[in-house]
Amino acid sequence: MSAEFDRTMMQRCLKLAQQAAGYTAPNPLVGSVVTQDLAIVGEGFHPKAGQPHAEVFALRAAGDSAAGATLYVNLEPCNHHGRTPPCTEAIIQAGIRRVCVGMVDPDGRVSGSGLARLRAAGLEVVVGIEEAACQQLNEAFVHRIQHHQPFGILKYAMTLDGKIATVSGHSAWVTGAEARAAVHRLRSVCDAVIVGGNTVRRDNPHLTSHGQGDRNPLRIVMSQQLDLPREANLWQVDIAQTLVLTNSGANPQMQDWLQHQGVEVIELPALSPTTAMHYLYQRELLSVLWECGGRLAAAAIAEGAVQKVWAFVAPKIIGGQNAPTPVGDLGFDTMTQALQLERLHWQQIGTDLLIEAYLL
Repeated sequence: MSAEFDRTMMQRCLKLAQQAAGYTAPNPLVGSVVTQDLAIVGEGFHPKAGQPHAEVFALRAAGDSAAGATLYVNLEPCNHHGRTPPCTEAIIQAGIRRVCVGMVDPDGRVSGSGLARLRAAGLEVVVGIEEAACQQLNEAFVHRIQHHQPFGILKYAMTLDGKIATVSGHSAWVTGAEARAAVHRLRSVCDAVIVGGNTVRRDNPHLTSHGQGDRNPLRIVMSQQLDLPREANLWQVDIAQTLVLTNSGANPQMQDWLQHQGVEVIELPALSPTTAMHYLYQRELLSVLWECGGRLAAAAIAEGAVQKVWAFVAPKIIGGQNAPTPVGDLGFDTMTQALQLERLHWQQIGTDLLIEAYLL
């Protein structure tokens, strides 16, 4: 069996896994393919937590053809009893001869033990096929396991001179329709999107996927004083669920009013990006999209709540010495203190430029 064929099948696993983006938290995205004589005889993906894993769906589809076959999966098969039985046993019982794995599972309950169990049963095991792509697909899962908090993405759109709005606060629209559609698609695969109270008051956003995906993220508002308007699109919870995070004891009357509208309100001891992300980790979220203003964005960066940046740059110049910028004060005085980003990728979307990069 050629290395090229193995890579092609692993790419198929990744494509299958991507179909469940936004649905699997806290589980990873996993796809699996079973082949016999260089032909696919079964495939599947993990649809959401509590449902069977990708390998099980692929083996079911393969049926008797699984005997002596090769199974491909982008993440190491589990070897423990969680919400579902261990996949290693299902693979062994199906008579699979060879297993190709994209990456080792970072979860301590699995990490290496799944591979060891398969090898102990006499199966040939190959690891590391398309590993970089497998790591990227599940970057949120890996981060959550390693750091015990969701993966944070800061998204903003600015003019060529670095402004996210005019001096009056008007911001509709910095970028074109194609760029906005890309953001809506990103929302559809994130577990939540976060804004601060200022964004609610100034922009009255919907924070939905606007039909660019088949799901909406959990919409989260962080407000220390709960000084929020009673007329806001985010309170329309028939469209998407909304969660408000606030300080303990803040504005009881507003809390009651929001809860009466169907909005969930959670008090945290000292509201901050750190406490918010800790709570969202306990809530089993994988990925959080920060679409907030500069002050909250700066706090999220400073507190390690942002790992990746989606920066849209529009070919516009608006000026304004006091016009708002994407990131507020980080307390830096010299250019040598600037935060360095890595793994830069850029593309043109419509007339705008999207820059994706990771914070070190």
